[in-house]
Amino acid sequence: MNRTYRLDDGRQTLVLAAHADRLPVVTYWGPLLPDSDDLQALQAAGQIDVTGGMLDENPDLSVCPEATRSFPGQPGLIVRDSDGTPLLPKFCFARENHADGLSLSYADAANGLTLTVTFKVDPQTHIITCQTTLDADRPVHLHWLAAPVLPAPQQSDEMIDVSGRWCGEFQLSRTPWSAGMRYRENRTGRTGHEHFPGLIVPCRGATNTQGEAYAFHYGWSGGHRMLAEELQDGRRQIQWGHAARMETDPQKQFKTAPLYITYSDSGLNGCAVAFQRHLRDRIVTWPKPDAPRPVHYNCWEAVYFDHKLPVLKDIADRAAKLGAERFVLDDGWFGTRDDDTRSLSDWTVDPRKYPDGLTPLISHVHSLGMTFGLWFEPEMINPDSDIHRANPHWALGSEDQTLGRQQKALNMALPEVRDFLYDRMSAILRDNDIDYIKWDHNRVLPMPDAAQTRGSYALIDRLRADFPMVEIESCASGGGRIDFGIMERTQRVWLSDSNDALERLRIQHDAALFLPLSVTGSHVGPRHCHTSGRVLSIEFRAWVAAQRHMGFEMDPRELDAHEAEVLTRVTTWWKANRHWMQKADILRLDSADAAVIAEQQLAADKARFVVFAGKAATSAQIAPRPLRLTGLDASAMYRIELVNRDDAHHLSRGTPVLKSKTIDLSGAYLMSHGLTLPWSFPDRMWVVEGTKL
Repeated sequence: MNRTYRLDDGRQTLVLAAHADRLPVVTYWGPLLPDSDDLQALQAAGQIDVTGGMLDENPDLSVCPEATRSFPGQPGLIVRDSDGTPLLPKFCFARENHADGLSLSYADAANGLTLTVTFKVDPQTHIITCQTTLDADRPVHLHWLAAPVLPAPQQSDEMIDVSGRWCGEFQLSRTPWSAGMRYRENRTGRTGHEHFPGLIVPCRGATNTQGEAYAFHYGWSGGHRMLAEELQDGRRQIQWGHAARMETDPQKQFKTAPLYITYSDSGLNGCAVAFQRHLRDRIVTWPKPDAPRPVHYNCWEAVYFDHKLPVLKDIADRAAKLGAERFVLDDGWFGTRDDDTRSLSDWTVDPRKYPDGLTPLISHVHSLGMTFGLWFEPEMINPDSDIHRANPHWALGSEDQTLGRQQKALNMALPEVRDFLYDRMSAILRDNDIDYIKWDHNRVLPMPDAAQTRGSYALIDRLRADFPMVEIESCASGGGRIDFGIMERTQRVWLSDSNDALERLRIQHDAALFLPLSVTGSHVGPRHCHTSGRVLSIEFRAWVAAQRHMGFEMDPRELDAHEAEVLTRVTTWWKANRHWMQKADILRLDSADAAVIAEQQLAADKARFVVFAGKAATSAQIAPRPLRLTGLDASAMYRIELVNRDDAHHLSRGTPVLKSKTIDLSGAYLMSHGLTLPWSFPDRMWVVEGTKL
């Protein structure tokens, strides 16, 4: 007897089938199948042949491939007994449960192990959430446990995973499929700039807007491993899990993080929209779900560690006048924190800088109609701090470890460390009217350790339970800790420490494969960018920030009258549109001009959209190529308006209609021919609004 299971969400079908009592194999994953399909027939139809040089039967590429069943590739589980003896489990069917999705359990009685895989579908977001749990009847040592293993499509020539660096996050790496393995492992102990836990497998001919694609995200903030392997027989498998050997102690139960998967028949955008919606509507818990996202002001690049109350009040005045609605006091307010070499973990207000505490600044900020946010870096400690001198054993790692930013990590697995941090942070939150925390994490760990991540989660969970109206931003030297695991506990990410609008344009564009506007912080930086040395116009800086959750992070005292006017005008536009942009789908456009990075934000009801077309380099040709839109109603008419037509340079000497008036065009025209935009220099942005008539 063969066991078969089917999961549907209205767009995709996932079929699992098991021979007798063996672990199931994903025999189909792709477009929605007819209800009439016979699952037994599908299993039979998918069996591959056997020929010379092969075993007499193909070992199952199951949801947890088993070495003991002669599987020739990477196994889904590597485990040792409590005395270190390697175990080679062979799992057999035990039970199934359909109460909340699909749960299948398999037992290895000889080794005292039980493996459970779960699958949950979401018909609205089109995300399938998968997870694997291993239970043992005594403590065992885990080397590797994969989330449910999925096959990769045969009609794919390459895979797209995500690398990066500080100030250069979300770089897409394209790797051809070939015999062997694409192996990526993050052993830094946090999500990392270098290893965002995401993968997209496009089928041949797929682009942003068309074709088939499969996508994966592993929702875990510690180190992770991804492998994509092509076997000698041509089958392909994709595995995700915690980085190997992250569990340092033997335990009776181990769980992977949730693995989020989706299939798209509308190009990479179909995957992107699924992730955007699932993160925004299922993962993030909002203190005020119906509140508009407030315009930020962060003082870091204005004052750094030089905190003076009169200066901060003046800056707050100017930020409020520009349109800011939240003032965030960054690093430098505590201990004796005059630079980044001291006082981390001494979480008490610095009486030299704030003799009357934070109240005078907070009261002033509130008088301007803004809320107040505060920077913390709870998981870190400077050797030059009172707490380190009193408790050096609280630091994670060896005494002679290499420091990062003159700091060590605290051992978050220790309850006394979490209690200390909770006491200090909760005192600040109780004694001050604070509605926002910028939670930073500025160095990698000395070693990967799952207990560290679980300890950090526990601290955040405890603070959120007691201060449920306080919003938290996940920052880690910018985008070093962005994943669905940390986003279960936070409401915003700081995408990159780079406020260079040209670099941000690309980073935001690629991050939109996974992240919606509502969680993605983007700030207007200073005229002279502190991380790139580049000088960019206020128009470009402002419109790039307006693509996401908008804010400012510069010294507003540097603005001349023109810059202040432009920034106020763009901020006003963003406030007028954020009510629908917060729920919009971000669709990456297939630009015919390689110099143009363009996206279309389409409202949930599809009645309006905005196109941001940023020019990141000099075009190969003189005049702009038409820009095709996507996701519109082909038979509908749309009123098109160039929002920032006044930004046209005098060298734009022609008469494109959008430079002078609105025009009504069909969805069919906009998606097949596209928008014809005016000429511009590089480092410029055109912003086009469309309204369905």
